[in-house]
Amino acid sequence: MHTHCSDKRIHARLSLRQWSQDRLPAEKACCRGFTLIELLIVIAIIFTLVAIGTPIYGTALNKAKVARAIGDIRTISTEIGSYQLFNKNLPLSLADVGKENVLDPYGNPYEYLNFSTAKGKGNFRKDRFLVPLNSDYDLYSKGPDGDSVPPLTAAKSRDDIIRANDGGFIGPASEY
Repeated sequence: MHTHCSDKRIHARLSLRQWSQDRLPAEKACCRGFTLIELLIVIAIIFTLVAIGTPIYGTALNKAKVARAIGDIRTISTEIGSYQLFNKNLPLSLADVGKENVLDPYGNPYEYLNFSTAKGKGNFRKDRFLVPLNSDYDLYSKGPDGDSVPPLTAAKSRDDIIRANDGGFIGPASEY
């Protein structure tokens, strides 16, 4: 019995040794690294994901900037209303309500025009029928391009964030 048990042990050791020697070259080959094709596939997948994600991120970022500009215009309008209530007239500039240094999300100052001090109606913001948007004052952001002209139908004004209908509408000019 003793020899039979020891034969099994010897056979098991030989089998294990033979198995490990047979496996060694295959393991070394698979552990060397990635092939060029595999790396190119991974890079292609990464570029595809970036190409899909970039426009989505840009759209979300733009929506956030528009929302911030709308919020800023509402806040400034509220402060102008408070100023008017206490002083019985509109402020001459945003400096009168402490908002002269407030920048829109695009890095430009908000534009304010008090109609009572304006000379003529040439600078009033106008709709597609060239009718002024407001009867009291204009308050708006020039939008991402930082450029604007009074009629909203002009290409330079389509991206502006405006206050219209005496505060009844605040949003992108393209949606008015």
